[in-house]
Amino acid sequence: MADSELQLVARRIRSFPDFPIPGVLFRDMSPLLKDPDSFRASISLLASHLKKTHDGKIDYIAGKRGAVFLSLEPARPGATWNRQLFVPIQCWPQGSPMLLCHVAATQHPSSHPGLDSRGFLFGPSLAQELGVGCVLIRKRGKLPGPTLSASYTLEYGKAELEIQRDALEPGQRVVVVDDLLATGGTMRAACELLGQLQAKVLECVSLMELTSLKGRERLGTVPFFSLLQYE
Repeated sequence: MADSELQLVARRIRSFPDFPIPGVLFRDMSPLLKDPDSFRASISLLASHLKKTHDGKIDYIAGKRGAVFLSLEPARPGATWNRQLFVPIQCWPQGSPMLLCHVAATQHPSSHPGLDSRGFLFGPSLAQELGVGCVLIRKRGKLPGPTLSASYTLEYGKAELEIQRDALEPGQRVVVVDDLLATGGTMRAACELLGQLQAKVLECVSLMELTSLKGRERLGTVPFFSLLQYE
């Protein structure tokens, strides 16, 4: 990993306390997207890791679109927590798609799924860097034709992701990409959904990771990699 590129990426992530509600610390990557050099560096670093780790054995990269996770501090009088907690805040607009990308050559990544919401911005770009195309995974009811679904737990209930039954062939190798890993619920649901299609999930990667939530533990034996880590 090039330290200069990583520093360029890290400098473009800023924090906003008390947004969108009091007690929440929001990790804002808008400056990263605004700066083409920084965004290009983030894609380059993720692509370099995947090329080095999997040596051209990826069939698909999945770009995940799911939920935004924010740092939550006590917001009610008298509330006492012994550490910061991170909870999922539903993304707007509802039903943003996850991307699953494919390439014709079997030696190269077939797909990059990209998870809602900001992860959607990384799926296509990473897919382009690796020379792959895209397939959609979306919230329930957003895709036409026969679909498969997987549910995941939110702080306030459950939600579902869907993929079209003909999106992938059995045995195709996939890497899932998102902008942030927090509790790991949507990332795990994405892996389960890909498993229903008998795809092989090689790895999950993200721009940022909230390490205190131990989201990577929910991924089981699936390897995980992140560029930036926050408590």
